[in-house]
Amino acid sequence: QVELVESGGGLVQAGGSLRLSCLASRGTFDNYFVAWFRRPPEKEREFVAAIQWANVKKYYADSLQGRFTISRGSANNAMYLQMDRLKFEDTAIYYCAVGGVESYSQSYPYWGQGTRVTVSS
Repeated sequence: QVELVESGGGLVQAGGSLRLSCLASRGTFDNYFVAWFRRPPEKEREFVAAIQWANVKKYYADSLQGRFTISRGSANNAMYLQMDRLKFEDTAIYYCAVGGVESYSQSYPYWGQGTRVTVSS
């Protein structure tokens, strides 16, 4: 069982940056895919980025590559999402998930509670 806690969300102006954190309060990310998804207001959940912990291979939603960067922490229970040049349409609740495969949200069994990101235009 892995328990996840996200943090780092908040209100930011368009063009600004935020760094989200995902910490495993129980368990580690060893040998897992760890991912970020988001749910914009009144829209379906969508894939943001994922990292394969063992070989640090990274995956991004095509529309976000270049602005968002997923990274591992030095410990095996921390993962980050650096978000730069934020846009109004990045407004969403961001969720950390672990244990699935790449961008397939249905494959992830463990989810955090989410952290809200609001980008003002």
